[in-house]
Amino acid sequence: MAETIVDITGLRKVYPGKTPVIAIDDIDLHVEDREIYGLLGPNGAGKTTTISIATTRAIPTAGTVHIAGTDVGAHPAIARRVIGVVPQYNTLDRSCTIAENISFHCRYFGFSSADAKARTAELLDQFRLTDRATAYPQQLSGGLAQRVQIARAIAHRPRVLFLDEPSAGLDPQSRIAMWEAVKGLREHGITVVLTTHYMEEADALCDRLAIIDHGRILVEDTPAALKGSLGGEKIYELKLDHPQRSEALAALLRSLDGVTTVEPTDEGLRVVAHARDGLLAHIVGMASEYGLRDVATSEASLEAVFIKLTGRDLRE
Repeated sequence: MAETIVDITGLRKVYPGKTPVIAIDDIDLHVEDREIYGLLGPNGAGKTTTISIATTRAIPTAGTVHIAGTDVGAHPAIARRVIGVVPQYNTLDRSCTIAENISFHCRYFGFSSADAKARTAELLDQFRLTDRATAYPQQLSGGLAQRVQIARAIAHRPRVLFLDEPSAGLDPQSRIAMWEAVKGLREHGITVVLTTHYMEEADALCDRLAIIDHGRILVEDTPAALKGSLGGEKIYELKLDHPQRSEALAALLRSLDGVTTVEPTDEGLRVVAHARDGLLAHIVGMASEYGLRDVATSEASLEAVFIKLTGRDLRE
């Protein structure tokens, strides 16, 4: 049985005020050694707050986090030696070269000058950055800068790397290159916990993932199992001339055989139903009487799972 290297139990974070804000609501999370684990959800779901607590940057209201057996709350300095962090924003020192950014990180964690130099050369080669060693961060593309941040974050050989929205702002080509770099970390004994609101990223990278919304984990499983949980269901997105008057149509659609949920959207209605012959024709026929402008269908996907669980998509 694989070792549990990230163990989060009963985690809760409440921001006080006249109206207290519950950012995290009783989260339990267990990540195995060398696993790539994802937290998938929209902005404001609680993903970044969870990462912040796990990496000692925030204090929980309740609950515990253990990383490689170390209680993060009780022993934050020890915990920082076994974790690496890449935040959403670029934190590279713009006054230092790429090699210096990595080397200084090594020195901060107690490496000798010779060991820091050797480790820096090793990482520059691993992330295909050797030819950019003397470049400065502002001279790099977003994708290259992100690879440097990952290289720097693992320079002290942590057990766990936390990535917060690693693909944010990257073009498709850079995103794929970054994914390959992350996948390669497993070979070096590193466990990865990442947050994302990109369904394709979670699907491509994660061994397991948790879908999180409003500070709670809604479901947790492998991407394949989550998509398989929909069975033969499809999602039908209806765009109507007058979406604010869709209540009557929604009632009619709910009466159709195979329809499981009907939810309003900004442009009309979203219908989740078990696929069967003739269903689309029935939906179109009914909706045409209510000013149907367009209809789109989607198969099983992580976005479809999220829609089924919450009644909305990740972009809403």
